Amino acid sequence: MTALWGAMNTRARILLGVLVVMLLAAPLALDRYFLSVLTLILYFVYVGQAWNLMMGYAGQLSLGHALYVGVGGYVAAALWVHYGIGPWLGVVPAIAIAAAFGAAIGWLGFRFGIEGVYFALLTIAFAEFTRIGFDHIPFVGGAGGLFIPYEQDRIGEWWNLRGGQHLFYYLAFLLAAVGVLITALLSRARLGFQWLAIREDETAARALGIDVFRAKMKAVLISSGMTAVGGVFYAFYNNSLFPTQIFNISRSIELILAPIVGGIGTVFGPVVGAFVLTPLGEVLIALTEWLGIDLPGVKAVFYGLTLMIIITLVPTGVWPWIARRLDLVKNEP
Repeated sequence: MTALWGAMNTRARILLGVLVVMLLAAPLALDRYFLSVLTLILYFVYVGQAWNLMMGYAGQLSLGHALYVGVGGYVAAALWVHYGIGPWLGVVPAIAIAAAFGAAIGWLGFRFGIEGVYFALLTIAFAEFTRIGFDHIPFVGGAGGLFIPYEQDRIGEWWNLRGGQHLFYYLAFLLAAVGVLITALLSRARLGFQWLAIREDETAARALGIDVFRAKMKAVLISSGMTAVGGVFYAFYNNSLFPTQIFNISRSIELILAPIVGGIGTVFGPVVGAFVLTPLGEVLIALTEWLGIDLPGVKAVFYGLTLMIIITLVPTGVWPWIARRLDLVKNEP
């Protein structure tokens, strides 16, 4: 983290400080709607960082990352609903089980040489199999969904994530900040450089003595565990989980759009991407509602068009372009 901070000039440090102060003070100035949008942005910053580690740095394309969101959310929610185990404890088995799913995918993919688009299809297949399984498990509500009771006498129990809008906002801010810090630390660590070597040329990395299998497995385990934490947040923030929604491939696409738009393989790419895409999506929803237009899938089409435009104009992402134009970072990883 020190190396990343040292790579930023004075202007970049000031802008980062201003952004942090503004985010911390946001609940004092914003109403519930705008605060919920900002909470959603910070959530996508966090899960985007988790995916960015796996794809942006290690070069392993996952299109089924909603699997880890769903597993993490369902495990913590089920423990709370059936056994009264709070999410601060439930997040531990949630991470462990999601990481086990990631380990299974990684072992199958890396041990048998499943790479590129075929590895991406493997991640989609696991997410779809899990969706079908959860559709038929009564313990988690099956296709009817799992609902977390929001009891009046528990309002204010922050230790059980039963607080109000401000609690979830600051928790999302904390998750986003931790996600950025983890990415910054790993990008400058030995493991991060191993991932970059594997991403650029796996054969050359192996020739240099890098244990490619172990390094890629670490990427999957870290990414899946981090994403599971986001799933716990998602479950208790929305108080309901449905297999057809949480495991859907469209959910996975939402998770990966921010780092792609912002710039994969960079620390601040997912941050910029989330702040660009999420407000645009909310504006589109508000506009269609105001016009009284009901167009199924319009948000997905809009995201697709936005992605095409950004990739055409700035192929490396919005953040590297901003960093160059404003001379913010001397050596962005």
